[in-house]
Amino acid sequence: MPGDGTPARNAPARPAARRDTGPARRDAESTKAAILRAARHLLARHAPADITLKAVGERAGVSAPLVVKYFGNKEALVARVMSFEEDADALLDAPLERLGRHMVRHVVVSQRERGADPLLRIAFAPLHGDHGDVLRANFGAQVTARLAARLPGPDAGLRAELAVATLLGLGVMFGIACGPELRAAPADEIADRYGPTVQAHLTP
Repeated sequence: MPGDGTPARNAPARPAARRDTGPARRDAESTKAAILRAARHLLARHAPADITLKAVGERAGVSAPLVVKYFGNKEALVARVMSFEEDADALLDAPLERLGRHMVRHVVVSQRERGADPLLRIAFAPLHGDHGDVLRANFGAQVTARLAARLPGPDAGLRAELAVATLLGLGVMFGIACGPELRAAPADEIADRYGPTVQAHLTP
């Protein structure tokens, strides 16, 4: 009976304790990151028309329906991979006086930890047909033009392109040519040695 310590039969159920969604959220983010890595890997080697969501999912270790859940369809996934905006956020996240060193270190750490260079995708633009034009336009607007907007002094656009070209050379030697000495060197040592070369284009 109510009042004797026995819960009433028709009493409303108490709301369930709120669960911590942190791990699930992290799992979702890691899954999306794996899908993007897989798509970037495949798009660096094949034309978009030759890539399927099944192939992306298999490389990422997930099902094709899960790829659809996170990215919608192949066109949306390709558009996301063709964008450099998120990569540029991290690449340019340093004060101008330390930006050259930061960018060099970011390229090396991205290669080692993620297996992906934030800039090197542009080298594969010729493989993508019409999508290559999109890749080039995004790269110009989201990376080089954005960098140029931060540079004081004359010839900011040219200096930004030279700085990015210097980074691309590092990415090619590290990620494609797989220079053994470069890949064995600590990231901070590479940043200390190569950062001033990039910085020379950034500060007049």
